[in-house]
Amino acid sequence: MSKKSARDIETLASEAGMRMTEQRRVIARVLSDAQDHPDVEEVYKRAAAEDEAISIATVYRTVRLFEEAGILTRHDFGDGRARYEPAPEDHHDHLIDIQSGKVIEFTNDEIERLQTEVAEKLGYRLVDHRLELYAVPLNAKTRK
Repeated sequence: MSKKSARDIETLASEAGMRMTEQRRVIARVLSDAQDHPDVEEVYKRAAAEDEAISIATVYRTVRLFEEAGILTRHDFGDGRARYEPAPEDHHDHLIDIQSGKVIEFTNDEIERLQTEVAEKLGYRLVDHRLELYAVPLNAKTRK
């Protein structure tokens, strides 16, 4: 799956009428370079490593603006933190390892077909969906 580059985020933000300051560019770059789905605190930590003048408030405002403009997608993976990724160009779903918090993106044509089929059987046309699977590794020892 391809993520939007920081340049794409900057372009989309500019097209949405946002003024792109250097700090917003840093935040866009951090979000684009992320291989995970960071929360605002993690985005702040990474952005501050590049520009120590960036405040947490700037990160919160910028993330909110990017989300409102449809540039970022917000997720709640059940850990109490809003986590973000660049709005995907192609649909994908998520599997969340509840032990480590790792998020794995995947696509599966059979699941997509079944979701459409279920909606149709219930008398609906599917227009959108979000699938999140919560799991533990098969080799993990279970505790009771």
